[in-house]
Amino acid sequence: MSELTSLFNDKKQKIISQLTECDPNDVQVNLDILVQSDFVVDAFCRFPEWLTDIVNNPPQADERGNYQQWLNQKLALVSDELTLMKALRLFRRYILVRLEWSQLTQTSSDEQILLQLTHLAEVIIITARDWLYELSCKEWGTPCNSQGQAQPLLILGMGKLGGGELNFSSDIDLIFTYPEHGQTQGGRRELDNAVFFTRLGQRLIRALDQVTEDGFVYRVDMRLRPLGDGGPLVLSFSSMEDYYQEQGRDWERYAMVKAKVLGNQQDHYTVELYQLLKPFVYRRYIDFSVLQSLRNMKSMIEREVRRRGLKNNIKLGAGGIREIEFIVQVFQLIRGGRVVGLQTRSLLTALQVIEHEQLLNYQEVSILRENYLFLRRCENVLQAINDEQTQTLPDDELNKTRLSLSMGFGTWHEFETELFVRMQANRQIFNELIGEDDNESSPKTKPYNDQFDELWVPDLQLSDVQAVLPDYSDEKANQLYQLLLQFRDDIGKRTIGVRGREILDQLMPRLLDACCNDSHSHSLMVLSRILPLLVNIVSRTTYLELLLEYPTALKQLIRLCSASPMISDQLAHYPILLDELIDINSLYQTPAPDEYKNQLYQYLLRILSDDEEQQLEALRQFKQMQLLHIAAADVEHVLSTMKVSDHLTYVAESLLDFVVQMAWNQMVSRYGKPDYLVDNQKGLVVVAYGKLGGWELGYGSDLDLVFLHDCPVHSMTNGNKQIDSRQFYLRLVQRIIHLFNVRTSFGILYEVDVRLRPQGDAGLLACSLDSFEDYQMNEAWTWEHQALVRARAVYGEPALIHRFNQIRHSILSQPRDENRLKTEVREMREKMRSHLGSTQSDLFNLKIDEGGIGDIEFLSQFLVLNYAHQQPKMTQWSDNVRILELAAKYQIMDSEQAQQLTKAYIDMRNEIHRLALQVLPGTVDNSCFTQERAIVKQSWNRWLN
Repeated sequence: MSELTSLFNDKKQKIISQLTECDPNDVQVNLDILVQSDFVVDAFCRFPEWLTDIVNNPPQADERGNYQQWLNQKLALVSDELTLMKALRLFRRYILVRLEWSQLTQTSSDEQILLQLTHLAEVIIITARDWLYELSCKEWGTPCNSQGQAQPLLILGMGKLGGGELNFSSDIDLIFTYPEHGQTQGGRRELDNAVFFTRLGQRLIRALDQVTEDGFVYRVDMRLRPLGDGGPLVLSFSSMEDYYQEQGRDWERYAMVKAKVLGNQQDHYTVELYQLLKPFVYRRYIDFSVLQSLRNMKSMIEREVRRRGLKNNIKLGAGGIREIEFIVQVFQLIRGGRVVGLQTRSLLTALQVIEHEQLLNYQEVSILRENYLFLRRCENVLQAINDEQTQTLPDDELNKTRLSLSMGFGTWHEFETELFVRMQANRQIFNELIGEDDNESSPKTKPYNDQFDELWVPDLQLSDVQAVLPDYSDEKANQLYQLLLQFRDDIGKRTIGVRGREILDQLMPRLLDACCNDSHSHSLMVLSRILPLLVNIVSRTTYLELLLEYPTALKQLIRLCSASPMISDQLAHYPILLDELIDINSLYQTPAPDEYKNQLYQYLLRILSDDEEQQLEALRQFKQMQLLHIAAADVEHVLSTMKVSDHLTYVAESLLDFVVQMAWNQMVSRYGKPDYLVDNQKGLVVVAYGKLGGWELGYGSDLDLVFLHDCPVHSMTNGNKQIDSRQFYLRLVQRIIHLFNVRTSFGILYEVDVRLRPQGDAGLLACSLDSFEDYQMNEAWTWEHQALVRARAVYGEPALIHRFNQIRHSILSQPRDENRLKTEVREMREKMRSHLGSTQSDLFNLKIDEGGIGDIEFLSQFLVLNYAHQQPKMTQWSDNVRILELAAKYQIMDSEQAQQLTKAYIDMRNEIHRLALQVLPGTVDNSCFTQERAIVKQSWNRWLN
């Protein structure tokens, strides 16, 4: 205790030396308060008069009613945005100092502090909005609807701001909206309302979020808006209603429970917006489907805690603030449609209704209420020490003492003990309500044959292996013995803590039991795939614990590694994917095609929008996670080869969509937009060729892409740093390729190949649609038209995609000389065989050799190029199977022959796919596929010889 006293005394002396400009008597009298917050001391150091003001006019519990008047006085002389920003920042700091003083002197309750912090934010946001709206109207005119009525900007406060529970250093989550479309009136030129409100929204974000010499007001997070960073900054009421009705997700319902329209609650537009959102959030029926959604969200949070190595986190940890929020919102989302009292943004109010409705008993509600306020006070104290956004307990003695004293405890041990008891009580209620009946949140040790303990000893002998596994041959026993010796040698070169060794000692006998006692012949093969993975994670105790504590995860690891070395290699390279093995129900499930983009957006919500490095890492993590789910469904035969390629294609297109948006945002922030674009247009269309274009993507496929635009010749960008718009598109494509190819700890996203563009390597990276059409019509070789058969637009505005499709159809439908076409297709095929085919007579290359898949692909391309001028719908599809279907449909090819070719194609693709899962080349013994090869050769001779 004497050390702590000395620590505090040293701190007090430092404060006295810091606050020489303040009244010495005020400093001396209040040292016990000042020693608890560096933030308050720093403020008084810069503004000594604030201490005098606080001593003479101590903060009151109900003074938030004065905030608006005080702020109006500060803004009375403000005439430009810079002085507005300064005034807002100083006002926020001044009030926060008063609130921290009130908290430290306990003149306000925890609930009152939360309300005052929230009211402060609302007053600042609305006042800044109104000031900037007036300025914007002077500069650009007033936004009006078709009847000439002025349109306001409405702001939805989400999360803690909406719920009246803001912290000292909370971010603010906002969504901007306006009632109706229209144009501005009274300005130099008309602006669309969407443009006006987007500019106003950007101004408001800058006024609040931009860091100046006075700091910032609030960190503003706009990612909860429809479509996140990929969506418009501001939406009209009708657009918002359409989005939530058609695309709104469960997590967005969860977020909307706390949504508050900031400002006047009686305004008719505010009432209209609430009515518009209500059906999405609160269902008329009792909706138990939300339970699983919340379980999934909680699992995501727990994985995030593990990935980020968060410890002692009072918000995200077990029994923390987030779990209490989940408990309350379960009842709100399940029963809120029928119990009107649950339609509240306030957690504490909702708890009262939950008790009244007997959804939880009095004791449980009391525990949750008291513990919630305890944790929120703790969070506020943590953040107010130095105005930092944190929910992690301190590890230094000074801040431990500050926190325990502020929370009313004499020692850190007393506080920590009480905190543990409270969080355990929260976790128990959470598990009873939301935890699954058979889930593994309280893992039990899996029984195993303890004979296998004898195989995990430092002085292992061959005789030990033979004694435990008498059915093993001498050769097999020796192989296992050597594997274990090598594994011990490998981990001996790694740094493993005491806890890590304890876990490994418990895990290894279980692993050996599961692999070796399974009576199948693949035990050594499975171990040879799993042990390298364990070497990679042996110094990362969290992952060893995961495999020990979740028997399901260990079982799935063995199952997947047994099925495919490709999967075992993936898990060894990216052990973070082990998290995906916990839930057996989701492991073998793949999202619906239109869900990948939504899942990607949801996954990226946790990343700050301006943190490019973390975004790139998260994109690669998402890809690897989805590849694991697809591969798991693949090896368990949940998906056919064709469906696997479909899902791999959906993943690639989702990632492409986000990368283009990310590159676009970066380019626009630097150069502005090309001046010919309107609204949210980009003027870009991305065309996929090859495997992506033909729906044949494999696990390791690269992306063949061509980038086209509709930019006129003399366009410029409209930013501060203007450049030629065509140069803008060139740099945009370079940026896109960079974002795909940059290497992080998760490798690259995809190899991007752009050599199929007009003129190949000599051509422009971004080509206009007119130039593309001209090149294809007048300069392209036959092989380039063959490639165009497998091309399709995968990104772009509908009008541009339609234009590309017209160009493609026009090129492919040209009449061609049949004999010349046959010759050119045949010569190109022979050239490929000579360069890439198998050189070993006893092997058959499924893709390249005569009678293989390549022949079928060239044949389908020939059919399109030769017959599309007679049957225009032959250009409809880009994949081989559907091209052969069309050839049969339009009686170009005999239906039996088309079916035989299709079957041969699918059978050989299945084999290539199976070999890829085993990390083997696409070659088989020359005696394989003889019947299929004969069919292909016969068709080749019929059509191309």
